[in-house]
Amino acid sequence: MIETLARARAVALALLAAAGPVTGAHAQAADDGVPALAAHVEVRRTAHGVPHILADNLAAAEYALAYVQCEDYGARVALDLLRARGEMGRWFGRDSMEHDFAARLAYARAVETYPRLDRATRDVYEGFAAGVNRYIALHPAEFPPGFAPHFTGYDVLAHDVEIVGAERAAKFLARIDPGAARTSRVAAAREGAEGNAPGEGVDPPDEGSNAWAFAPSRTKSGHAILLRNPHLQWNAGYYEAHLRVPGVLDFYGDFRIGGPFGVVGGFNRDLAWATTNNAPLLGQIYALDVDSAHVDHYLFDGASLPLERRLVSVELKNGAGLARETREVLGTPLGPVIYRGGGKIYVLRAAGDRDFRAGEQFLRMMRAHSLAEWKAAMRMRARVTSNFTYADRAGNIFYVWNGDVPALPHPSGGDTVAVEAHGTADVWTDYIPFDSLPQLLNPKGGYVQNSNDPPYYTNLHQLLDPARFPPYFPAPRLGLRTQLALQLVDTRAKLSLEDVLALKHSYRMLLADRVRDDLVAAVRAAHPDSAVAAAADLLARWDRTTAPESRGGVLFELWWRRYIAGARADTMYAEPWSPSAPTTTPRGIRFPARAVEAFAWAVQETVRRYGRVDVAWGDVHRVRIGTVDVPVGGCHGDLGCFRVLWYKDDPDGKREAVGGDGWILAVELGDEPRGYSVLAYGESARPDSPFHSDQAAMFARGEVKPIAWSERDIAAQTIRRYRPGEMP
Repeated sequence: MIETLARARAVALALLAAAGPVTGAHAQAADDGVPALAAHVEVRRTAHGVPHILADNLAAAEYALAYVQCEDYGARVALDLLRARGEMGRWFGRDSMEHDFAARLAYARAVETYPRLDRATRDVYEGFAAGVNRYIALHPAEFPPGFAPHFTGYDVLAHDVEIVGAERAAKFLARIDPGAARTSRVAAAREGAEGNAPGEGVDPPDEGSNAWAFAPSRTKSGHAILLRNPHLQWNAGYYEAHLRVPGVLDFYGDFRIGGPFGVVGGFNRDLAWATTNNAPLLGQIYALDVDSAHVDHYLFDGASLPLERRLVSVELKNGAGLARETREVLGTPLGPVIYRGGGKIYVLRAAGDRDFRAGEQFLRMMRAHSLAEWKAAMRMRARVTSNFTYADRAGNIFYVWNGDVPALPHPSGGDTVAVEAHGTADVWTDYIPFDSLPQLLNPKGGYVQNSNDPPYYTNLHQLLDPARFPPYFPAPRLGLRTQLALQLVDTRAKLSLEDVLALKHSYRMLLADRVRDDLVAAVRAAHPDSAVAAAADLLARWDRTTAPESRGGVLFELWWRRYIAGARADTMYAEPWSPSAPTTTPRGIRFPARAVEAFAWAVQETVRRYGRVDVAWGDVHRVRIGTVDVPVGGCHGDLGCFRVLWYKDDPDGKREAVGGDGWILAVELGDEPRGYSVLAYGESARPDSPFHSDQAAMFARGEVKPIAWSERDIAAQTIRRYRPGEMP
């Protein structure tokens, strides 16, 4: 049975005491109530609000990181920890409690495993909790009356604990029993996701990332260069910060709001890395035979074994009082039970289940000073997925398609088919070794790149052979966005850091290269009326970009969406993508008559929506943050844009960017790191902050800001310095 919150917290405090003395994170100055940690850290806010945190210990540094996150994002930080603790229902009622049940499992796991983390990682968690507590104490008006959760390191660790549930088996459940899928907690999770799905006039999200690394042989300076840019919704909470604890940590990167370890990219003096999403097989659904002679037993390895039963209770606000609800969670040593029926018990054995070490791995990566040290941290395997692109001051570049991929002793059932399991020999028990994953070190051509496609075309001079890997690894594929990336980087040109950023901001739309001329020819051959003929001439002159001043792209996108409506895009080309021509296919138009009809519609629709067929891309597509309202270039990745943006319709007929590149960072690893960055939606989510919209126009223009790394540059850019949480 899972303890109630009071019981879990009592156990947590007992374990914390057993683990040894707390290093400062909970220490208080007796005279004024200001945490002693405030005396050990200073924040220097530089231009655009980037916090440079200088501390004499890790706990103080993370105390400050939590505090400045709260300054810029308010209650969101505390609510993320409250959600991790499983107390949303207690404070906000039934509508907020669904996630609390899984969160209680994560919290109990955090309590159990906290003493197994190294001291440095615990310092980070405890310091971060203290920073959030201090902010809540000083800003009670931003929280519900009486809000005083008094977070500990356990709450922050729970934020990083992975608890695998039935949501990972949604496709299987939908296939085997759609009714059960609709009524299960999986359905609730899916409905929540659907509630955030795009509505009419909102583009579907194109979430992913781009990453490049260039070897010294490809750069003008002779130093390695790394570029990263995730493209997520612009409420994703990327947060730019610099943490420095002399002799311990010196790291600049993109932290995620709500915790200390959402580190998906950044650099120290010696190395840099970036993540991009991948989609490895991370588990397997197994079908176990029920034991007909014993209730809630199953047969495995010749024995009858009972299901594990745990009761999870959560509290929920009920007017002025509290209520409690309890649910039963069934499991086995293989993993959670996701369904029972037809004489079978279905369990999900998944990578990362109950793992608590992700923060410790990230801290080791942040503190690494060589490729060997960084790889040693990666071999912890606590980050269960993501491509990693790496560069270092020694001149190495490296790519790994990372994943805790099970070494299956059987053909894969994917995420829709259960595999019969009668004993240990039938289930996976280990992972594909890290060094056997797809990877490249210092390849010919001097570059590695990834834009979320499978790893085989990371470098065109050293292709990775899919036959070297298990059949359940992803099949070869190369989307238009990745093909454009390869066209940009697979050259002999030597690049400066500024050249790399200029390539990153390419406005090209690769889809136009592949189908525009066929479209124009088909329209002209159909003897169109004068308006359609003039529009075809416009497309023929179009530069095939989404630059703000470019004319033709708006019409072209409307045509393409109409042409492929109701069909899979890859079925609409005359020549589909082929591994034998990976960088020149797909191309051409498969259905010319349909294309001509769609174009005539698009001409009328462009005029109806925007008043003229030759409307400029930037007259329609805008960045609108705070008082900023400026034209922007970039498009959805499925159109072959590397500068990815997606939009929603605004009441005035314009299209507003709501997701995409947003955060961009590039760094050159010389004797001292030199870099640039931009965060489109600013360092602060508060509309009244000077750091809310101050980077929006810069981003829209394709510009970046210089990163302050050295003490000299930090001092030159500092606009405010203070000890966070001190009384004014």
